Amino acid sequence: MNYKIITNENKLREFIAWLPELADNEKYYCCLFARKKYCEDQITSADKTQLKRFLANKDLLYGKIKQLEVELGAYQLKNIAAPQESLALYINPNPRDLKKATYQGIIELTKLLMNDRDNFNPHSELMSCIQQSAGKKRYLDFDVDTKDFDFDQLKNIINISCLEIVETRGGYHILVRLEDLDPKYKKTFYNNIVALGVDQTGDQLLPVPGCTQGGFTPQFIHPF
Repeated sequence: MNYKIITNENKLREFIAWLPELADNEKYYCCLFARKKYCEDQITSADKTQLKRFLANKDLLYGKIKQLEVELGAYQLKNIAAPQESLALYINPNPRDLKKATYQGIIELTKLLMNDRDNFNPHSELMSCIQQSAGKKRYLDFDVDTKDFDFDQLKNIINISCLEIVETRGGYHILVRLEDLDPKYKKTFYNNIVALGVDQTGDQLLPVPGCTQGGFTPQFIHPF
């Protein structure tokens, strides 16, 4: 028996096709977490334990995700196997800029060496720099932490043609495609959407459509 990461192949492939094309210096950043809140009766560690993280371009992304489907028990949380129900796969829909990350990585690693640190992991340090180094921001992500959301409220505060909506286990991610944003909403849309009841905003991690999120399969929806 193996862990199941891909729960709907068609929805995952649809999502990968939707992702923006990458520049030569860009990659997509993905991470697999075990979340305590999805099975509190089995996990006593921190809410969000990172099990794997990796980079990929669009062509290799599906295969990289498939490689996460290892034997049950291979993912460990201290002294227990990570339950299948705890797993959730995330991606930054805005690509990461590897050139920018390299500059920052040189700085961070140099600081560690200058401070005579012996107990650091260069790979981990560089991956953190990559995660924090967004390329051109194609999307602004609004995380709605409830299923009770009236999408009709958006019609008067933004042109809905620039929106993509992903339904998640606990709510929705409203993705604003910035290049298609109507200029008349440019100065007001952010505060107006936040005022509707948004938990987090910005360049965020997004649950991957077609993959597991605590027993739920995120997917694109079209509420308009």
